[in-house]
Amino acid sequence: MYVTLIAVAALWGAAVGLLVPRAAYRLAVPAEEPWRDRCPAGHPLAGPARGWLGGPGRQHCATTPSPLSAPLLTALACAALAAATGGPRPELAVWLLGAPFAVLLACVDARVHRLPDGLTLPLAATVPLLLGGAELLPYDAGSWLHALLGALALGGSYLVLFVINPAGLGFGDVKLALPLGAALGWYGWGVLFAGAFAGFLLGAVYGLGLVLLRRADRSSAIPFGPFMLVGALLGLLLGAFSAIP
Repeated sequence: MYVTLIAVAALWGAAVGLLVPRAAYRLAVPAEEPWRDRCPAGHPLAGPARGWLGGPGRQHCATTPSPLSAPLLTALACAALAAATGGPRPELAVWLLGAPFAVLLACVDARVHRLPDGLTLPLAATVPLLLGGAELLPYDAGSWLHALLGALALGGSYLVLFVINPAGLGFGDVKLALPLGAALGWYGWGVLFAGAFAGFLLGAVYGLGLVLLRRADRSSAIPFGPFMLVGALLGLLLGAFSAIP
């Protein structure tokens, strides 16, 4: 059953990951521009939900140069979360539902240095709500109260950093910190700290690498959302694995 769960999680990630490239293409625009509704060749994006649901495209209408990277990343993340959870715990459903949105946010931020409110704000409300439902089910391995406090703690910390140095941190990062704080806080304060620290560490290493390679200087802006998300994933893997009896 354990292997089956991992396989199902990976298949889920691959399936929903196929929807990420088109959504990322449509959302990856500057803040003052409307979301895209046409492919790079100028053709209208057709499909269910007014063109939001659909594959990454083909040939001249492709919306990404590497359409298989998002499904692969989503599948790997879902499989890793299922493996670390160690069984069909209710919070695993929350992680699997959130994984494609995390990959989508990382893709958009990497392209245009922006985390759209249309993704971060619903996640800030939905993640704590779903974790509250998970706590009502048997075999959960976390605390909803800790999740709420984690969202407030991480979101508040990022807000303070934004106020101190708005040029070094975007307000989208502050809003993303709310659902990430809730997810990490579910497993306790140690996991919250580990996941948050991992994000800062990864971002610092990446920035230092760019400076050493002379591809950026100290004043260059880098998208921090992907590092927040990878750090949160590492924290969740640690928390889920530690919660296995």
